[in-house]
Amino acid sequence: MLNNFYKQFKSGTDIRGVAVDGFEGQKLNLTDEVVASMARGFALWLGGKVRKPVNTLTVTIGRDSRISGPRIAKIVADELCSAGVRVLDCGLASTPSMFMTTVDLGADGAVMITASHHPFNRNGLKFFTRSGGLEGSDIEKILEFAQNGEKAPEAQGAVESCDYMTQYKEHLKDIIKKGVSAENYDKPLSGFKIVVDAGNGVGGFYADVLNDLGADTEGSRYLDPDGMFPNHVPNPENKEAMKSICEAVRESNADLGVIFDTDVDRGGAVDKSGNEINRNRLVALASAIALEGNDGGTIVTDSITSSGLKEFIETDLGGKHYRYRRGYKNVIDKGLELNAQGINCPLAIETSGHAAMRENYFLDDGAYLCTKIIIKMAQLSKEGKNIESITASLKEPKEETEIRFEITEPDFRACGERIISDLTAYAEETEGWILADDNREGVRVSFGENDGNGWFLLRLSVHDPIMPLNIESDSEGGVEIIKNKLYDFLRTTKGLKL
Repeated sequence: MLNNFYKQFKSGTDIRGVAVDGFEGQKLNLTDEVVASMARGFALWLGGKVRKPVNTLTVTIGRDSRISGPRIAKIVADELCSAGVRVLDCGLASTPSMFMTTVDLGADGAVMITASHHPFNRNGLKFFTRSGGLEGSDIEKILEFAQNGEKAPEAQGAVESCDYMTQYKEHLKDIIKKGVSAENYDKPLSGFKIVVDAGNGVGGFYADVLNDLGADTEGSRYLDPDGMFPNHVPNPENKEAMKSICEAVRESNADLGVIFDTDVDRGGAVDKSGNEINRNRLVALASAIALEGNDGGTIVTDSITSSGLKEFIETDLGGKHYRYRRGYKNVIDKGLELNAQGINCPLAIETSGHAAMRENYFLDDGAYLCTKIIIKMAQLSKEGKNIESITASLKEPKEETEIRFEITEPDFRACGERIISDLTAYAEETEGWILADDNREGVRVSFGENDGNGWFLLRLSVHDPIMPLNIESDSEGGVEIIKNKLYDFLRTTKGLKL
């Protein structure tokens, strides 16, 4: 069992904490010794996982641009080395590239030092084996080793520098060359203007990929790594970040814009008119691409996707929509599970921009997703079409909102589950409330044209004492109508800060 101190670091399938001191209410907890204990715990766990002595392991280490990255990377490298591990230090790298080191370099495991889109003072550790990212139970085991001070016998390992990102970029370039199959094979993006917004994370390398393939990337923004993130949060879900890439596309008259989060496991795009290809529209575009050659295939998404998206996938594309749960690892695991059952599932995608394709190891890779979008853009251009034409029939809501209710009871999970159970019973008994027959998280209820013309989803947050509420409506004023209907129930509950 984890004690309260080590339990605080578990964030789903990652480890996260405060890595920079000096912020009120955020005490530094990823200290040198704590990080060292986690590195020792990972070495023990990995040896058991791949069934090899720890002193015969090879592990790669990469980091995003956060200011605490070099400190944490050195500690992890030193601790692994002291257990006899051969360490390949990849320096600044993307999270997906670190998984790919287990494929291309034959590494037994990989450590990525990142906290994704979180503020610069936070950081964390993300782990991979050749099987993919770890499960929550694996993280618990690593933290238990750390908590108990367990470690492998001392031995003499070595730390080597490794420029894997160059190889990873060549991999992406080859995919685009083959996918576009232009007359000028080595410069398939000649004549296209594509701008990149890396938000000062590690995604600036993607502009180099595009330049080498002949694209004009002038007008790209914030390509240089800067761990203080001085311009905007590197996050495709952030309004300021999306405003930035939309402006870049319009100002440079670009054919396409792409944006990444800090460690490039998520991506988003902007069409030539400066309109976002994000959330439901991004899922729709990725689904259209993934279903090519996979007629009738199943697309796994998270729970908050719109009704219009389901209609688009099933009616317009002829696929099947499997609406699952929030959490990128949840949708990926479900995609893997469906394929193992013999169900053709080429894509698992969350509206946050985590997109994992079966053809790419079910790895959520923002650069790979944007690469597939760019290939499709170039292919359509040969036909005189644009990327927007693919999702032109997607019906999008007129109104939408998200409200996040704080849970005030100490056992927040029990409180949230009780509210969900009571709301389910209430919906079943209330006229005009239509419970979704394909919902697998929280409570999703739809309403007819005269009752709000939309739906709500109330669920329990994956990690936090929060109940997010999403509401969408196809009519003006519909969100307010649905909100008021739900409030009649919520005001009778206990444990929610309304």
